[in-house]
Amino acid sequence: MGKGSLYLIPNYLGENPNHNYDLDIIKMIKQINHFIFENEKPGRAFIKKIYPEKKQSEIIINTLNKYTKTKSFKNFLDPCFLGHNMGLISDAGCPAIADPGASIVSIAHELKIKVIPIVGPSSILLALMASGFNGQSFKFNGYLPIDKSDRNKEIKFLEKKSQNTTQIFMETPYRNDNLISDLIKFLKPSTKLCVATDITLESELIKTDTIQNWKKNKVRYNKRPSIFLIQSF
Repeated sequence: MGKGSLYLIPNYLGENPNHNYDLDIIKMIKQINHFIFENEKPGRAFIKKIYPEKKQSEIIINTLNKYTKTKSFKNFLDPCFLGHNMGLISDAGCPAIADPGASIVSIAHELKIKVIPIVGPSSILLALMASGFNGQSFKFNGYLPIDKSDRNKEIKFLEKKSQNTTQIFMETPYRNDNLISDLIKFLKPSTKLCVATDITLESELIKTDTIQNWKKNKVRYNKRPSIFLIQSF
């Protein structure tokens, strides 16, 4: 009996009634019973939406998030050694991109388990595509520091780096407006900022402009998932 493979199955970035489900994803959900979810409830809901005919009782689940003990990671992949394919699904977007699933993918390679990525939405790459910024050289920095002094230093540091490399980062949605205020305050007027919000949803809003013009912004971004990009000229 050969080993099963680990499929990296993308989730959608939010609710949109116009989403069409990719046939490759439907095929994988139909065939696979062993899954690793970031959280069980949204994972089950995603499978039910993609392939309603699948019985929930057939789904065998492990959850992988910040509360999962590292020593249990390898055990998650045991079904592969019994010949079963597995699916890794994040709460939103592509698994293992700014996501705890990267640890499982790394272990899969160590155990010589075949890893198969499936095409799907990544808010980071979609934001970069739509920003108009340098797509040859870019860096995703995750979350900026919470401490105000450290954050302000980091903003200025990233601005210097953004002359040659697009700098990408994110924020907890309820603090988006505070972050935009800090960026307006500490970036140069000529530096460009892109805020990509609610990507792929009906409420999607993507705006690139100079900091000078962002000072006129009246849109509120709190509680809306957003990606931030800067490039100085």
